[in-house]
Amino acid sequence: MVLAQDEDHGNKHVDLAPSIYRQRLVIEGRRELPIGDKDIQEYLSQLSDVCGMTLLIDPVTHRSDRFGWAGWVHWETSGAHFYAWESPLVFFSVDIYTCLAFEPSTAVSFTKSYFDATHITSKAF
Repeated sequence: MVLAQDEDHGNKHVDLAPSIYRQRLVIEGRRELPIGDKDIQEYLSQLSDVCGMTLLIDPVTHRSDRFGWAGWVHWETSGAHFYAWESPLVFFSVDIYTCLAFEPSTAVSFTKSYFDATHITSKAF
């Protein structure tokens, strides 16, 4: 096995599988009201349609007493994770990873609207 090591400690990304399409989007936001499991399940189901993805299983959620709600959805072309905090502030973070192209701005607009977010930010890569 050959391991590649970046001389600048991670500032340079090397695409180890250029023949495999990958797209990622992180969306983070704040809102007034806490987010519960039903909100997460419905959001991830609708996000699937918004991004043009095929669901393989219904969204799954779990609550940590320490950190709050989390959810995940499995798509035929990868999936998305959702994390929701209630403390120290109401905050959410969505990680989308796919092997099928989708429009990031559509996912961000949908997320902002769905959660009535007071603040939202995103990064596509």
